[in-house]
Formats: sequence, C-alpha cells, structure tokens
Amino acid sequence: MAEIKAPVFPESVADGTIVEWHVTEGQQVNRDDLLAEIETDKVVLEVVAPDNGVVTKIVKQVDDTVLSDEIIGEFEAGATASAAPAVDPNLPAAPVQEKQATDGGEPVQATANTSGPEADHKDQSPAVRKAAKESGVDPKDVEGSGRGGRVTKSDMSSPTLKADSSIKTDSGQPVAEAGARSEKRVPMTRLRKTVANRLLAASQETAMLTTFNEVNMKPLMELRAQYKDRFEKRHGVRLGFMSLFVRAATEALKRFPAVNASLDGDDIVYHGYYDIGVAVSSDRGLVVPVLRDTDQMSMADVESRIRELGGLAQKGKLGLEDMMGGTFTISNGGVFGSLMSTPILNPPQTAILGMHAINDRPMAVNGEVKILPMMYLALSYDHRMIDGKEAVQFLVTIKELVEDPSLLLLDL
Repeated sequence: MAEIKAPVFPESVADGTIVEWHVTEGQQVNRDDLLAEIETDKVVLEVVAPDNGVVTKIVKQVDDTVLSDEIIGEFEAGATASAAPAVDPNLPAAPVQEKQATDGGEPVQATANTSGPEADHKDQSPAVRKAAKESGVDPKDVEGSGRGGRVTKSDMSSPTLKADSSIKTDSGQPVAEAGARSEKRVPMTRLRKTVANRLLAASQETAMLTTFNEVNMKPLMELRAQYKDRFEKRHGVRLGFMSLFVRAATEALKRFPAVNASLDGDDIVYHGYYDIGVAVSSDRGLVVPVLRDTDQMSMADVESRIRELGGLAQKGKLGLEDMMGGTFTISNGGVFGSLMSTPILNPPQTAILGMHAINDRPMAVNGEVKILPMMYLALSYDHRMIDGKEAVQFLVTIKELVEDPSLLLLDL
C-alpha cells in the first residue's frame, strides 16, 4: 500500500486546501492521471497518480486543510478495480420510487429522479456537484479551467458561461427574470484572500509613497511600427511595449540599487540579480509571475516568456516556482483603460512601476503645441528604504530610456 501525499510546499507556503478530488475510493487509475487539486495562497497544485493501480482510500476530503507532504490518500499499485462500480461516499443515496407494473405483476423500481444539474453530471467531482445543487448552475454551461476543460469548484464559485449557454435552475428557467434583484454569496478563494491580506499589510506596514511622470510614447510606437513585422518573422513572437519597459526598468535598477533591494527585518538586502515580476489578472485573482535574470534576456526572450506566463495564468497552471522571489514588479493597468493609479507594493519588494493607457494629448514642444501619445508612469516605493530623490531619478531614467530607445543600445 502506497501513500498519496500533498506536494512539498516551499517555505513561504504554510498549507493548502483540497478543492477537488477527481477520483473516488476504489477507482482504477493510470500513472500521471489527475487525482486531486490543492489550492495554496499562490497557485492550485495538481496531485497525480504515482503508478497504475487503485485509489483505496481518501484520507483528506474537499475543503480540508493539508500541510506540505501530508498524506491525503492511499493507493495500491498494480491493483485492478472490482467489477462493481465505486460509490462516491460524499453523495447521498439517490431516492428510489416504486410504481405498479402495467401488466399487473409485482411492483418494480422506477428510475431515480435525474433532473437538475447535479444529476446530469455524475462525472463531475463532489465539490462541483454540490456547487451545482446550491447555485442551480448547470456545469455543462460553464467554461472549465481544469485539465481537459473539466469544470472545477473554483469555476462554479464564479462561473463563466459558454457563449451559447445561460444560467438555468433545475426547472430549466432562468435564475432571475430581467430587472429582478438577486445576489449570490460565494466564499473567497485562498488566493484572493492572500492577495487581499498582502495588499492591506503593504498599505499599513510600509511608508508607501507614489511619484508620477509622463512619457512620450511616439518614438517607441514608431520603432514598433517600423520593425514589428521583421521582429515577428525572425523571433516568432510579436513585439510589444512591455519588453522595452522591462529592459528600461532593468537598466534603471542597475543605476539605483536601493530600488532593487528588499527589507528583511532591520536588514537591507541588496540583490545582485534582476528578477522582475509582471502582474497578471486571472480568474482566480491577481498573480505576479517572475521573469528571471532580465539583464541576460533579449527583448524576444522577454516577449516570449511574458506570453507563456500569461497563458499559464489564465489557465490556472502557474507553478510555485513561476511566482517565487522577484526583486521588482511592473503592473500595466493600461490594458484595462486605466489613465492613472497608485500601484500597491508587493512586499518584501520596495518599489513597483505602474504603466497606464496611452492617450493623445496636447503638449508644448519647442514653443509649439503638438498632439502626442502620452502615458502616465507611477512609481510606488517604500520611503523607509528609498529617498524621494532616488525614486524620482529612477522614474526619470525609465522615461528617458523609453523616449529614446537608442540610449539602451548605446548604453548611455
């Protein structure tokens, strides 16, 4: 008999919660089949079958808290399931009705009531079936984020409907008619609760201050328009603005080491490397995957890696290693239309850069009024660590490098 264990969590992750079992006791599985999903305060981790065999016992149930490397079930390698189908212990027995046979014979059992989303989806996990029963949302109408498009508990907590679907009750009618006042209460996920607590702590436990500047995006837009086709043909990835901002931020971090440092108690830790996190919005909440050693990455490497990490974030497939560490963060609220904001620090980092929407605005240039595409930049920083002078000079450096990209090429 082998043990099914939770993954080994890094030191920064205390525990996790089982959000879904994809198998039942007595079910036969193959090596690497998905057994369970465990949600931590950073990512959702998958537990897979170690070998071909049978899941003999489920020790930890859905919503149970588990620790690193803790036993959550038992497994017998090489075994085969019995002919009788396994019964899901988390489900109540289906009601059975009796009716008289029409031929005058003995009473026969009628088919159990199978109406409603819970009965229509016996292949869904217990957590999904429970959520379907409570909300009246049919899982088949929900976009699934699990492996192979499976609907998970998180999907049911905040359902995203398929384009050709609508939320219906067990009777097939809409949940609420047009104009009706309705509300739904769902628990926060561990990830969203952790993000909320970290943001609140950042605002309460740091001397956070924000400085602003504006950048003329015309030179960068012209550079992109001129070379984007050749860039994509050569590197197989589109040329965006983020790669140049990452390069500019990396160069500015080299010139102002305090912005690339972090606080550890009463100690200041100066990092000799540049790991820049890029804030990404996902269905499960805000996540910050990290680009490692950006000083050694080309612009094509940056664009390719950002695209890869963004895709993993949207699918909920980011690993813990993708989000650990980070010495500086860039957040781009401009993709949602934000004109200006004050980004909140991502502790223990001491600064975060906020990018915003590009808008045409009248500007005075050499005594003439010109219409130029402008972007506001915001740098939030911990004033305990970074002086105002350093913060302003850091942001001005990024502005200068973006407005004249040749400075990066010439190392000026």
